[in-house]
Amino acid sequence: MVELLLLVPLVTALLCGISRSEKAIYVFSVAGSLIAALVAIPYCYQAFFEGPVDTGLWYLDPLSGLFMAVIVTITALVSLYSVQYLEHDRKEGEANLKDLRYYHVLLHLFAFSMLMVVVVDSLGLMWIAVEGTTLVSAFLVGFYKKSEAMEASWKYLIICSVGITLALLGIILLYASSVNALGENADTLDWSVLRSVAGQLDPALMKVSFIFILVGLGTKAGLAPMHTWLPDAHSQAPTPISALLSAVLLNCAMYGVLRVHILASEAVPGFSSSLLTFFGLFSLAIATAFILTSRDLKRFLAFSSVEHMGIIALGFGIGGPLAVFGAVFHVLAHSLTKTLMFFGAGNVIQKYGTREMKDIKGLGRTMPATASLLIMGGAAIAGSPPFAIFIGELFMISGALAQGEYLVAGLFITLIVIIFAGMTYRVFGMVSGRPQEGLSEGEIGKLRMLPMLVLASAILVLGLFLPETLSDALGAVVELFGVSA
Repeated sequence: MVELLLLVPLVTALLCGISRSEKAIYVFSVAGSLIAALVAIPYCYQAFFEGPVDTGLWYLDPLSGLFMAVIVTITALVSLYSVQYLEHDRKEGEANLKDLRYYHVLLHLFAFSMLMVVVVDSLGLMWIAVEGTTLVSAFLVGFYKKSEAMEASWKYLIICSVGITLALLGIILLYASSVNALGENADTLDWSVLRSVAGQLDPALMKVSFIFILVGLGTKAGLAPMHTWLPDAHSQAPTPISALLSAVLLNCAMYGVLRVHILASEAVPGFSSSLLTFFGLFSLAIATAFILTSRDLKRFLAFSSVEHMGIIALGFGIGGPLAVFGAVFHVLAHSLTKTLMFFGAGNVIQKYGTREMKDIKGLGRTMPATASLLIMGGAAIAGSPPFAIFIGELFMISGALAQGEYLVAGLFITLIVIIFAGMTYRVFGMVSGRPQEGLSEGEIGKLRMLPMLVLASAILVLGLFLPETLSDALGAVVELFGVSA
């Protein structure tokens, strides 16, 4: 019963909303997110290893399983990290009990809407769910109600709504492309039905449809040049929400693009792959420039998200078993690593009282544990071995060379080397140096270190060893794209 999985975040949101104490809110929030993660396990297992779950309304295949696993895992870690993060905000007078209740209700409604994206069969319902994620997360972006936060929230809402409108036009055109094959049936927008007749979809309409959907959902996924909302939203949202936006929300939009890419690859071979390759490289190039020049820590990490969504798009665009496996693995690796980086940034910003990287010095002295984890996360997000992101990028480069895409491989390597240098310089610049006077030594909270340790361990283990079960699960995702891992 997929309904049970969806019910958990709704009930959690309700319990958080009626709670009258800070402690009760935290208990319900953390417990609810952990229960959702546990409930998702059998669904993910069935999706990966026992064939699709197809009940008409709900549809779970390996692609759904991958993104569902990311959603519930990151949401649980964000919920746990948020406890001491918001305690600090409350002590500083930036949030009251009403704000805490508001935050956690929206957090779990956000999780519900993202889960809806990956479990529905109908592309029309998926579109509604994606729009739902926009509406809920816009309130979270503006949580602090400062002028900059409200401006970022409106900018996010308007730009992404325009993108979602374009995606709707693309879905309408996709429906039109299927009329000859399916007639005007009520289930024509069901992805499972469209997949069965993908080779019979109208090629001309399918091309236009994919362009609209790629640009529309690509806006929400943070692909350049439609990414302009992303740095503002990430920098103004509470840092745990920034992690959720970067590690999960962007993936949900990419999920929609990939669903249609699978159809387009059969209807118009090579067309969607070329577009994904172009937008992937373009996003990498744009991100490179801004990563090298950004001064705000959270904007710096936001542009890193543009980079990595571009890398994911590039991997699927290159195609072939190696590159697609690398892209699938990268979805997981980036989500874990970027969450670690935002958690570390949250610690630093609350300790130093600034997001300006030039004013953040001496982390190794003031916050040695956070500094150590930021060094790990910084090396990982820059693509250094022996961390998980390096493995994904290595697979994609190998895949590009195997496909004869030497120019693409060369550009990819050049851009990630430049980004590696910029990332390393910035992170070590914050860790080294002399801290500002009057800053006490010591971590800002012990509980919030737990999810960071979990994430750091995961990205290190996945960089050194890929469990057979996980390899088989990712291989099942790869097979959906018409190749075998």
